[in-house]
Amino acid sequence: MASTDIDMSEADAQISSIFTSLSTPPALTLLTLSKPLLQPASPTHKRASNISSTSNGDSDSLTPASLTADLEHYKELFSKLRFSYLEQVTKEKFLRCITADPPLLVEAGENVALEGKLGAAKASLKVQKEEVAALVLEVEERARSLARRYDIFRLQTTQLQTLPSAITSLSSTRSALISARPTPSMPTTPSLSLPLPATLDLLAQRRAQIVDLDAQLAQLQRTLPPKTQQLERAEEELRVLETRKREEVQKAKEAQRGREGGQGEELERRGRWGRGVEGALRAMLEV
Repeated sequence: MASTDIDMSEADAQISSIFTSLSTPPALTLLTLSKPLLQPASPTHKRASNISSTSNGDSDSLTPASLTADLEHYKELFSKLRFSYLEQVTKEKFLRCITADPPLLVEAGENVALEGKLGAAKASLKVQKEEVAALVLEVEERARSLARRYDIFRLQTTQLQTLPSAITSLSSTRSALISARPTPSMPTTPSLSLPLPATLDLLAQRRAQIVDLDAQLAQLQRTLPPKTQQLERAEEELRVLETRKREEVQKAKEAQRGREGGQGEELERRGRWGRGVEGALRAMLEV
């Protein structure tokens, strides 16, 4: 038990060190990677054209919106710079041509040739611009994907950092519940204290008995309609017998009242006569 506790403590220490290293990842942001380009290591250099007005100390406070604004500003500056460069180069070439001795004059054929070269150069530049635009889109999409994955990674890291404390809390709660658990008394039913294999066997037996009882119940349900018909016929015969019983009882009561009223001898005489007729009829039918 002591060795297990030591192993658990060592594992917790290793997990804590891993979480500590994960919780302080290197700052792989776009601003940090672009510092050598946007802010060279020169103490006198200043970024006067940065419209976000950020310094080295507050670079972490920049947002994608401010970076987009900076990008648009730089595009505008480079467009103006390109126009100024072309203007200055054109003026310089023109002045050199007219001030040279002798002056450099350009013929119409040379202009046509230069226009052809310019068209080819513009077509090549357009192709390169399209390639660069596609590359920029791919880089932006990959950057967004990496940013989403990094956010998910940080969230999962934060969730994992809470696992050791949660595991420790659950372990302490489990130990407290085990220590507070009362000593189990012997159950009145022996089947309640069986081990798992025996419990599974008993469960299988009970299920088999249930299946057998279901089969017997189905068989009884199949035999129920004939029994019901027999019961109905027996009830009908019983009703007929009850009716005959009531009639005979009524006749017996009437006979008793007749004997009590002085008609007993007449009834007895009729009875003897009836029995005689019955005997004669039986003898004739047997013959």
